[in-house]
Amino acid sequence: MRNLDITTLRSFMAVANSGGVTRAAGFLNLTQSAVSMQLKRLEETLNLQLLDRTGRGVSLTPAGAQLLTYAQKIVDLNDEAYAKLTDQNWEGDIVLGVPEDIVYPVIPKVLQRMGRTHPRVKVQLMSSFTRTLKEKFSKGEADIILTTETGVDSGGETLTNVPLKWVGSPGGQVWKTRPLRVAFCRRCVFREDTLKRLDAAGIEWEMAVDSDSETTVDATVSADLAVTVKLEGHAPPYLEQIDGSNTLPDLGTQRINLYAGTGKTQLVDTLKTYLRQGMAEV
Repeated sequence: MRNLDITTLRSFMAVANSGGVTRAAGFLNLTQSAVSMQLKRLEETLNLQLLDRTGRGVSLTPAGAQLLTYAQKIVDLNDEAYAKLTDQNWEGDIVLGVPEDIVYPVIPKVLQRMGRTHPRVKVQLMSSFTRTLKEKFSKGEADIILTTETGVDSGGETLTNVPLKWVGSPGGQVWKTRPLRVAFCRRCVFREDTLKRLDAAGIEWEMAVDSDSETTVDATVSADLAVTVKLEGHAPPYLEQIDGSNTLPDLGTQRINLYAGTGKTQLVDTLKTYLRQGMAEV
């Protein structure tokens, strides 16, 4: 029997989840050549082709897809065993701040993973707007925050760039009406730029909801009374992306950034790793 190397499996998972060696190397803090060598060694060990490199980027072969399931289990079990054997006496809590619109689908999986590998640690989830989270982080009220921004401030790390999309009620028609009825929270970071893009496109609009509640906005949109904008892949299941690219203006992209404090180093580093990997899978 031959043994599978944990480090090599991590690299394989990163490439599979991010869709390319370049992005995976960034998440792993390795060079592209180092990641490529690890993948080559893994394929030679198994005598199987795991990645299809013929198209743009890389995709999994059937053997690669099968290995990915095992790799996740092996790496998770390794991390859990290591954490429990080396950190059994570590107790405490950590505050993670996340904007409401990117809680799903990544954060529940990250919290679940932290619960397995660090069962004595309480992760307190703080959900709010990017501006609020950055204010709390600056005051030391959060250990790690994620933000949605067009740029990144000093000390921040961009995890991914995500297109911003128009969303509405499934099968809804309100996006075709003029003036266009839009719904935003007052402190939504997407609001100001979106309205400027509508003005630049000559599209008349009116504010259907002006609220501090994300739930109120989503309820109004799901009733086909207005449209709003969400990051691609992060809209709730009761809303859908609007196929109105020829009618509504393009909204550009947003960065999902990570900011972490300098305290609780070991725990913060672990949570940062889980967040990086989770965002790479979206």
